[in-house]
Amino acid sequence: MLQWKNPNYDFMQWRRVGLWLSSAINIAAIISLFTVGLHFSIEFTGGTVVELAYKQPANLETIRETLKGSDFGGGVVQNFGSPENVLLRLPPSKEQTGAEAASKDVGMRLGKLLPDAEIRRVEFVGPQVGDELAEDGIIATLIALAGILIYVMLRFTFKFAVGAIVATVHDVLVIVGFFSLSRLEFDLTALAAVLAIMGYSLNDTIVIFDRIRENFRSMRVAEPIKVMNVSLNQTLSRTINTHVVTMLTVLSLFFLGGALIHSFATALIIGIIVGTYSSIYVASASVLALGATRQDLLPTQKEGADVDSRP
Repeated sequence: MLQWKNPNYDFMQWRRVGLWLSSAINIAAIISLFTVGLHFSIEFTGGTVVELAYKQPANLETIRETLKGSDFGGGVVQNFGSPENVLLRLPPSKEQTGAEAASKDVGMRLGKLLPDAEIRRVEFVGPQVGDELAEDGIIATLIALAGILIYVMLRFTFKFAVGAIVATVHDVLVIVGFFSLSRLEFDLTALAAVLAIMGYSLNDTIVIFDRIRENFRSMRVAEPIKVMNVSLNQTLSRTINTHVVTMLTVLSLFFLGGALIHSFATALIIGIIVGTYSSIYVASASVLALGATRQDLLPTQKEGADVDSRP
């Protein structure tokens, strides 16, 4: 039974189990990424973008089913500006190169497939654009990780910085590993969610680290594991309230936001759950495993400072 007032849970009792579980999940995610890979969307793989116009509000599900049963093999279907306007993102042809696929009369094929639609625009997105987006996404993730490392080192110590980085990398691997294993489409919105979760999870970790630093300085005779447990219990209510409110918002996006942001909402849901777990059993447990002590967080006292302060 949860104790909402003055909780006193022994979180660190399960720190080794948590680290082993996290390691196993991360290894499984890495193996899946190297063997199966991610199911990238058209933004990364290239394809054809088509704008359609209907006289009446378009039935997106009917269009999706029609595309799946055709030689197009499916595609992303979403409203574009109004219920009557539809944007199609069709996958590249498996038998033709990008330039050849772009030169085909895609409009004529779609005209026969969707006779009620007016085709307003047909544009080809080359795979080189997708390669650039993938590279930019990797670079953005690495820059974010480097910034986190520097920030936490300046604010705390190297041991705390390592704990924060390990937790952040853990969250990213779990999210992309889930997309790899589930074969959900990984698009630009999912990438944006991964970067957002990095900051969200780090914020929770920093709050816990701040409390740990305060308690290390005030609880002079307590063991580090005791300080960790006290700090986690003191921030527990804040953690629960923040994550519950955020989760309610993300669930609304997941169920009501439509297919356009489905990947985004899915990544956020996983990230919030994993981020809450990693702040305790990855970040804090890693700091404890690295042997963090009270002395690590004490300000360095210059030699002779006591003499200089005398009247």
